[in-house]
Amino acid sequence: MARSILFHVLFYVTTTAFVVFGSPLLFMPRRWAMAALNVHARMELFLLKHIVGIDYEVRGLENAPKGACIVAAKHQSAWETFALIPIFRDPTFLMKRELFWIPVHGWFSKKFGMIPVDRDKGPAALRLMLREAKKRAAEGREIIIFPEGTRRAPGSPPDYKTGVFLLYDALEVPCVPLALNSGLFWRRRDWHLRPGTIVVEILPPIPPGLKRAEFLPRLEHDIETASHRLLPETDWEPGEVKAR
Repeated sequence: MARSILFHVLFYVTTTAFVVFGSPLLFMPRRWAMAALNVHARMELFLLKHIVGIDYEVRGLENAPKGACIVAAKHQSAWETFALIPIFRDPTFLMKRELFWIPVHGWFSKKFGMIPVDRDKGPAALRLMLREAKKRAAEGREIIIFPEGTRRAPGSPPDYKTGVFLLYDALEVPCVPLALNSGLFWRRRDWHLRPGTIVVEILPPIPPGLKRAEFLPRLEHDIETASHRLLPETDWEPGEVKAR
């Protein structure tokens, strides 16, 4: 537990240092800010490995398109909110709009070109989100979305939202399903981190142009099948995590 607490303390200290000392990046080219964000993510991964004993492995990198795409990722912990950044070439995330209102944090989110999502504001907010997403796709970036909208414990029943299809239908780019098992080692609302190797599996892309009735079941099947396949690679037992 002491190692976990040490990591969390250092995580917040290094993140605060990045924000404070990196503030000049707000006035520099976006690629400079993204390079710093990549360094920050790698620093946290280094701390995780050498303090807590959590490493990671990426499988299926050959499945990631070279240009614009949607990355529909399983969301089990805070890990993927930063650890996916070094895996991709020029990623951006869909983020809750209220996070953009936080001083400095919001300024950096805009600098990185993150995409605001406001679920409660209806069609106007949806149009804004799609407009921003189209700009990022035109720049050739990978757009990362968590199609269930929030973190789900390993083994929990899936709860995929329709927002991922709206994005897929509007952008007309491939959608890359991404499975992982991070929730086995970094549980939601739990400071205690468990040593081991997080596996990220990038699955074959779904080509653009599918109808909703075909796309959503295929996406859910691909992600859930692969994510469940990763569970036996640890000593996880059904119900162990869901009970928390």
